[in-house]
Parts: sequence; C-alpha cells; structure tokens
Amino acid sequence: MTQRTSSLQIIIAVAVLALLISAEYRLTETQQAIITQFGEPVGDPITSPGLHFKLPFIQEINVFDKRFLEWDGSPNQIPTRDKRFIWVDTYARWRISDPLIFFQRLRDERGAQSRLDDILDGETRNAVARHDLIELVRSTNRDSTEVPTEVEEEVAILERIEQGRRDIAAQILQTAASRTADLGIELLDLRFKRISYVEEVQQDVFARMIAERQRIAEEFRSEGQGEAARINGERERDLAEIQSEAYRESEILRGTADADATRIYADAYARDPNFYAFTKSLETYEETMDASTLIILDTDSELLRFLGTP
Repeated sequence: MTQRTSSLQIIIAVAVLALLISAEYRLTETQQAIITQFGEPVGDPITSPGLHFKLPFIQEINVFDKRFLEWDGSPNQIPTRDKRFIWVDTYARWRISDPLIFFQRLRDERGAQSRLDDILDGETRNAVARHDLIELVRSTNRDSTEVPTEVEEEVAILERIEQGRRDIAAQILQTAASRTADLGIELLDLRFKRISYVEEVQQDVFARMIAERQRIAEEFRSEGQGEAARINGERERDLAEIQSEAYRESEILRGTADADATRIYADAYARDPNFYAFTKSLETYEETMDASTLIILDTDSELLRFLGTP
C-alpha cells in the first residue's frame, strides 16, 4: 500500500509539474502576446514583461514584437505625371500598436508584410503619378546664381516646385498610416530609397548629357582657337613691325655708308685725279681680265691708256 501510494504521489507531482510548465510563459521587454483558446483571442493583450500564466493545453500564446520593424519594398516601374517612366524603391518602419487587432486581421508578421506591400506600393504609385519627375527628385528650389549658364537643362533646374520629395513621402506616409491603423499597425516612417530612370530612358539621358558636355567642350575649343588666332595675329603684326623697323634702319645705315664711301671717293679723286684713275683702272683690270681673257679694243680706249704708257 505504501509503495502504491508513493508511485501515485510521483505521478501526481509529475502531472502537476507538466501542468505548471504548460501554463507558464515568459515575455521579454521586446515582446507582447495574445492568448487564444481554440483559435479565438481571449482577454486583453499582454504587454508587460515577466512571468505569466495561461490555461494549460487549452490556451496558446501568440507572441509579437514590440520593436520597430522594417518594410523594404520592391522596385516598381511607375510613370510620372509628365510621362517619365522611372524605377521607384521605397522603405518604411512600422510597429504593432494593437496586438489584438493585428492578430485578428493579419495573424502574423508575414501577413502584415504582404498587406503593407499592397498599401505602400499602391500609395507610392498614386503619389508618383500625381507629380512631375522634378518634384520627386528635388526637395528645395534652386537659387539662379548657383546654376551655370551653360547648362542645357537650366530652365528645368530653376523651375519652381510647390512640393518636393520630402513632402511627397510625407503624403504617402499620412495616407498609408490611415489605412494601416485599422490593422493594428502604426506606420512610423517612409522614405524613397532610390529613384532612377528605366534602362531605355536612362540611355537617352546619358546620351543627352554626353552631347551637352561635348557642346560645352566645343565652345571652349572654339574660344581657345579664337584666342590662339588673336595671339598669332598679334605676333605676326609685331614681327612685321620689327622687320620693317630693322629694314628701315638697315637702309639708313646702307645709305649712310654709301654716302660716306662716295664722299671718300670724291675726296680721293679731288686730291689726285690721275692716281685715282690709275687705281680704278687696275681694279677694273683685276675684275675683268685673267690669263684666258681676249679683249679687242680701240687704241684710243681709255682702258688701254695705262697699259700702253710706261
């Protein structure tokens, strides 16, 4: 009898221990929970951390995160109001604000992510379609003094915008948050991660940018060639002036030298005309005659006067 009693007590203790283990659960500071009984929520959400209890085997614990959660959208090809096709990639942060409604409407985070895909992608598409591309890529207006005048898209850059990228993101957040509130979700933030042209449009944009830079380069080359022509013209003019001045001075020197030579010749002739005639005749003989020269002259020729006179 004693042995049977001891065995029964052990069985009862094990059963009680199993019941306690099944009934007990713990929540950390980052967790909140919903108790369900036969699949239906029972009681209020449990949001305080610590040790809690539930009916064993009958009730189940459904734990949700209290922290900020991430939603990362997929890039979508969307047309803007001015018919520019672009890739838009967004991301958002959210948290479970009402675990009971969240469980009733979405069950778990996977269902929430799927529902957020529908809501946020749809609101993003609607917002992009209502605005021009320039409003999606800019948040502020530009000062005209900061924009180079040679830029081809100067008009577009200086175009005034009423709403920028931040305002559009805030509109998407506000509209989407009103829809997610009914799901037990608080939408905290939404931002554009990336906005870019589709591949076809991107190539056209790159080609236009290259053409614009080539046009600017040609302008610089043209200005350089004009400056080079001006410098060469000034160089040629200065060279012509220098050569003309040098020629004038050389002619002056040559005329002065000829005048001095003539004066010297005249002085020499005036001093002794016969000796001057004699020396000039000798110079003429030297320049006009050699061993093979044959000259036929009249006996009265002045050139033979000194040859025939001892």
